[in-house]
Amino acid sequence: MEARERFARNLRAERERRGLSQEALGHVCGLHRTEISLLERAGRDPRLSTIVKVARGLRVPPASLLDGIQ
Repeated sequence: MEARERFARNLRAERERRGLSQEALGHVCGLHRTEISLLERAGRDPRLSTIVKVARGLRVPPASLLDGIQ
């Protein structure tokens, strides 16, 4: 599995685990809902700053979103 796809799965799983919509997560992170959607569909490679923003919004360590990526 490609790194982008693994990140996408991890992000979606964490968001759903917390019961957040893409829009709600985007709001908390300061990102647009469409950015969250693109990331979850592996439509875009996330920048390091985006990974950190999303992790803070989810209140998880950034490494948790990279779990399984080698």
